[in-house]
Amino acid sequence: MKVLMVLTSHDQLGTTGKKTGFWLEEFAAPYFAFVDAGAEVTLASPRGGQPPLDPKSDEPESQTDDTARVRADKGAQAALASTHVLSTMEPLDHDAVFYVGGHGPLWDLAEDPASIALIEKMHAAGKVVAAVCHGPGVLRRARGSDSQPLVAGKKVTGFTNGEEAAVQLTDIVPFLVEDELRRLGGDYSKKADWQPYAVVDGKLVTGQNPASSVRVAQEVLKLLA
Repeated sequence: MKVLMVLTSHDQLGTTGKKTGFWLEEFAAPYFAFVDAGAEVTLASPRGGQPPLDPKSDEPESQTDDTARVRADKGAQAALASTHVLSTMEPLDHDAVFYVGGHGPLWDLAEDPASIALIEKMHAAGKVVAAVCHGPGVLRRARGSDSQPLVAGKKVTGFTNGEEAAVQLTDIVPFLVEDELRRLGGDYSKKADWQPYAVVDGKLVTGQNPASSVRVAQEVLKLLA
């Protein structure tokens, strides 16, 4: 059971001068869910090496048992410090790909040719494609075998417009995940803001927000069982 986890390399929050990156809990909880289930986990990012951490996700109110475990786990720290360059990854070497959220992916992974090709190839091969929170935004350019948007007609979720408004970044992000998934023809659904919610459609798994990261990982493991 081989899982590829993909993280952003983008650290600039638009033109605000503030930093962004990947959301710590959205990496930590799925990473340990996969590792504890016996999966072989590989980390990758567009540039390779240490991906930028969203500083907001490192604040006290965002900490969980899993984020504390990441801090104490030398293996996890070493893996994060040396992520592979995404373009060097062979999609079919993995059983599933999991996109970690945070705002960073909206700028780089959503437009990255290697990421788009990886998603399309894995989906076409019947592999599991999963993403959480802002992660589903990486699906915006991916196409299915019919050349239509990959999410068209599929049940999906992702960070809501209300959640984006709550963090006051509606006018900063390059696109709103909810609006984009709807525009592409996705059968988008959601729960109340900040509630855990994961959606499965075939081998496509998406989660609404940070609280949904464990659920997405669990659904991935069910599909791989």
